[in-house]
Amino acid sequence: MSEVREKAKLAGTAVSVLNRLTTAQKNDALLAVADALVRNSDAILAANEEDLQRGRDNGTSSSLLDRLALTHARIEGIAEGLRQIVELPDPVGDVMETINRPNGLHIIKRRVPLGVIGIVYEARPNVTVDAMGLCLKTGNAVVLRGGSSALSSNRQILKIIHEALAGTQVPVDAVQLIEDPNRASVDEMLKLNGLLDVVIPRGGSSLIQTVVHNATVPVIETGAGICHTYLDASADPVMATEIAMNAKVQRPSVCNSMETLLVHEAFAAQHLVELANRFKEAGVELRGDEAARQLISWAVPATDEDYATEYNDYILNVKIVRNLDEAMAHIARFGTKHSECIVTQDSANAERFQQEVDAAAVYHNASTRFTDGFEFGFGAEIGISTQKLHARGPMGLTALTSSKYIIQGNGQIRQ
Repeated sequence: MSEVREKAKLAGTAVSVLNRLTTAQKNDALLAVADALVRNSDAILAANEEDLQRGRDNGTSSSLLDRLALTHARIEGIAEGLRQIVELPDPVGDVMETINRPNGLHIIKRRVPLGVIGIVYEARPNVTVDAMGLCLKTGNAVVLRGGSSALSSNRQILKIIHEALAGTQVPVDAVQLIEDPNRASVDEMLKLNGLLDVVIPRGGSSLIQTVVHNATVPVIETGAGICHTYLDASADPVMATEIAMNAKVQRPSVCNSMETLLVHEAFAAQHLVELANRFKEAGVELRGDEAARQLISWAVPATDEDYATEYNDYILNVKIVRNLDEAMAHIARFGTKHSECIVTQDSANAERFQQEVDAAAVYHNASTRFTDGFEFGFGAEIGISTQKLHARGPMGLTALTSSKYIIQGNGQIRQ
């Protein structure tokens, strides 16, 4: 039996045990894991350094190395995410709806776990812990398949998770890691109907499209982040500058960072050069349309291919638009329905933008970098869903549940 199938079966054996656990028992397990991660952070960092050195040797870009890198502070943050999950209400068992029928049937719609969840992700070892925490809190078993670039980190993290769980009521088999680095292991995982209840991809566009187009197991699509910030004519220049800078440079390697800055021509005439200088000082390469390059002499020409690219790097497209409609049209053409922002003092324009732009998260006067389960108060996230069925936006606990109908009768038969 292949590693993929064997570990999916092991995860399945844990589901019935998970379904019997109380919220307190699940919380105790998550706290044990959080403490163990911090206590063993040196071992995690040693394993992470193996991954980082391998990445450097292979010429991995600095932005991708940043996604891969762990520090003591990041491990503390990961552990804090688990502690926040513990503090959140457990959605499993919640009564979503009650129906009393004229024939006496009493129908209850109750929230239940999805079952066994497969997660396919790339070079972010924090996902290993985030996914585990959210899945276990909601009574789901999880099969993790991380990228080969983070294999040493993920192995060490899983070892610590299993050691911590061994002293709790949560079965160790509830968390599985596929260690086979070959692409075939992903292909097999996507077709484990009957063993996996859902697959969730988390990573770049190529990975997500591979999963969506090849899976026979149901998929919750998390999308690539070609995110825009539109600086409207009435935008406060200080606020606009701080939001735009934060959206691009605070951590450019993540999916909620800005890839294209749209600027109203009136705002651009007065403030774009100063803003462009700030980006230049931060080491950001600017790619502009013709109007933008007339103001920014060092910007290189931007193409449609650039507008359709998720850089995850210190590269930014700049496009000058005549009005709100032109900005929204650009977003409709090139956006990935992830996170979009308008900076404006015009409440009517803000309302139109937030009403008409089709994205999972639409901001007014705030950075797109907030599209995150931790920032939304979910403790952590499985990913940012850009689809519209089942879940959308940062996927916290309730996104990892389904429902079942509980029907109580006293002898009714259908006529």
